[in-house]
Amino acid sequence: MNKLSVGKVQVYTGNGKGKTTAALGLMLRAAGAGMDIYFGQFMKTGDTSEAEALRRFLGHAVTMEQYGSGGELFGPDRERDTACARAGYEKARAALVSGRYDLVVLDEILVAEHLGLLAVEDLLRLMDERPEHTELVLTGRWAAEQVMQRADLVTEMGEVKHYFHAGVPARTGIEM
Repeated sequence: MNKLSVGKVQVYTGNGKGKTTAALGLMLRAAGAGMDIYFGQFMKTGDTSEAEALRRFLGHAVTMEQYGSGGELFGPDRERDTACARAGYEKARAALVSGRYDLVVLDEILVAEHLGLLAVEDLLRLMDERPEHTELVLTGRWAAEQVMQRADLVTEMGEVKHYFHAGVPARTGIEM
């Protein structure tokens, strides 16, 4: 039985750190309320710290899938990366329209669209097909204007200062 009478569409975008982290915080809150959650990660693969934490602490509430080759940004292969994104999109869409989940988070889907691995029409279709009782969250840099216009909530993370520019690489448990 779904917990929300009316769901909304949220977008977390911008160049600042915190989009996935905000979505994970929302998932924690939803799990605490007894909600069923689907978490699909585009362009990510492997044992990230968030994947381990979800398995360890929220495995009862969260269904998680990753759709990526791992090389989309650092070793792109257009055919391979598009196939991964398309397959992920179909799985995520099936989960969304099933009506089984109270919260569906599609992490980095906005980047997949920006890179041309998905079309903006794909994202708009998800928004249109979202069951009324399901909250849908889309994350990633470079949200398309059409997506932001159609969403109910848009949060833009703005970078003011980041230690990455001083040569500090991504750290396990903080950025990954």
